[in-house]
Amino acid sequence: MSELVGPDGVPRCDWANTAVDYAEYHDTEWGFECRGAAALFERLSLEAFQSGLSWLTILRKRPAFRVAFADFRPERVAEFDADDRARLLADPNIVRNRAKIVATIENARATCELDTPLEGLMWSFAPSRQRSRPASRTEVPATTPESRALARELKRRGFTFVGPTTCYAMMQATGMVDDHVRGCWRAEG
Repeated sequence: MSELVGPDGVPRCDWANTAVDYAEYHDTEWGFECRGAAALFERLSLEAFQSGLSWLTILRKRPAFRVAFADFRPERVAEFDADDRARLLADPNIVRNRAKIVATIENARATCELDTPLEGLMWSFAPSRQRSRPASRTEVPATTPESRALARELKRRGFTFVGPTTCYAMMQATGMVDDHVRGCWRAEG
């Protein structure tokens, strides 16, 4: 339990005690239910940008990402053209990875072409039952059958950069699953 107690005396998931930004994110956002196309599109996009990087990097750049990607409104991002791609690749305030930028634009287009709302599609893959609460971070999986199924379905519908690990991280961030460890103040029951 002592490894869960942060410098502020609050017991939380150990990863959240490594930086003030993480503690704030953990305490006010991570694992809270997230709904709406723009909010879910943002989380999915940022998890894709995080691939291979530290989440702290993305978290600190998130305000700039929101400006650069029109607050992640899929209908706006879907209209981005070659000039927008060039603008994004030149923006030092975001992660300037061509493949991730193109994927975000293409994923916005795929979102706009869905025959069902993005929220309904994504939440349909939330597990119907919560597994037992993890005792530590080592018990938290990187993927689950649900995240693998969601990744397959998104890819089938034209999304890219949405592998099972990215999908599971998004599911954790948006409250589709609850991976707060035992002893964390946010853990229920």
